[in-house]
Amino acid sequence: MPIEGQIRTDEARDAEAEARRRVALAQIRQYPDPVLRLSARAVDAFDADLQRLVARMTGLMRDANGVGLAATQVGVLRRVFVFQTGEDEEATALVNPEITARSSEADVDDEGCLSLQGVVVPVERHVSLTLEASDVHGEPLRLELEGLPARIVQHELDHLDGVLILQRTDGDSRREALAKLRPEPLLR
Repeated sequence: MPIEGQIRTDEARDAEAEARRRVALAQIRQYPDPVLRLSARAVDAFDADLQRLVARMTGLMRDANGVGLAATQVGVLRRVFVFQTGEDEEATALVNPEITARSSEADVDDEGCLSLQGVVVPVERHVSLTLEASDVHGEPLRLELEGLPARIVQHELDHLDGVLILQRTDGDSRREALAKLRPEPLLR
């Protein structure tokens, strides 16, 4: 299934999948929800609550046809996110993630966001990176990522810091995106 920005696309989505997508999106905070601008706090308890949060986020990400989802997007200010680069791949949960190395090479590509429906903007990101985090059980992880996985991780880390793709794009793209996100007037 092709990926456009950060959102999977499939023209032949069936009605049940579309209904699941709508229910999932209804549970994901949407711009301009103020929680999307807040920084998340470090996770200190690797317990059943964290495992339930990660399971819920993974289900929402998949149902919404996303490739990543941060806890802040579901209104939980904890430093945790999930991502999955392919439908057949296992989702990865990262707790208290930190980038420890970045490539000097950067690339601009289009990104979408489950919290900014209908918006796709160009964003510059590092092409590769090294990330250290914990898994849901508190075990250390070290990932060396490049290409799409590196882009997804940077996008989700931005969410944990209260940064949206609107802040990472150029002025013209930002204005166009904000025009799309502006609610329609009730009376004309």
